[in-house]
Amino acid sequence: MHQKLNIKQKVAEIALSYSTHVPTEQRVTITEPAAAAKIFRGIWEPETFELMESFKLMLLNRSNQVLGIVKLSQGGITGTIVDVRLIYGIALKSVATAIILCHNHPSGRLVPSDADKQLTKQVCKAGAILDIPVLDHIILTKEGYFSFAGQGLLPAQTFTHSYLKEINL
Repeated sequence: MHQKLNIKQKVAEIALSYSTHVPTEQRVTITEPAAAAKIFRGIWEPETFELMESFKLMLLNRSNQVLGIVKLSQGGITGTIVDVRLIYGIALKSVATAIILCHNHPSGRLVPSDADKQLTKQVCKAGAILDIPVLDHIILTKEGYFSFAGQGLLPAQTFTHSYLKEINL
């Protein structure tokens, strides 16, 4: 005799929620790479800045207002692992319409590595499919920052949603 399956015990329920404590009129608007770099620098943990590499994600709404920032990973001295699926899972859950990537280089070197370029290209391709563009990828060091958008290395050359489909990495 077959036991009747209790579906609630056999299938996980997925719950989605999103809330913000910052009123729309008080949100910061990103208009240029320097503004994004300043915000990232302001929330970075200073005690680990030159010790280990971390990767963070800024989520933006249609008006380029910051919805929030999420730390995606923390690694070692020379790298950290980033999962593109997590980036867009978070972006979709927060109803972001654009994102800005950021990681630090503990070495102080303001030059993107081949791995940085490859990751940026992958994230841009996924964003093109989902219509959630990468507006910039910023590399922070103690003394400065490097902006992929500022150097013309991203399809979104300005902080607008006029998104080109070509990836120039």
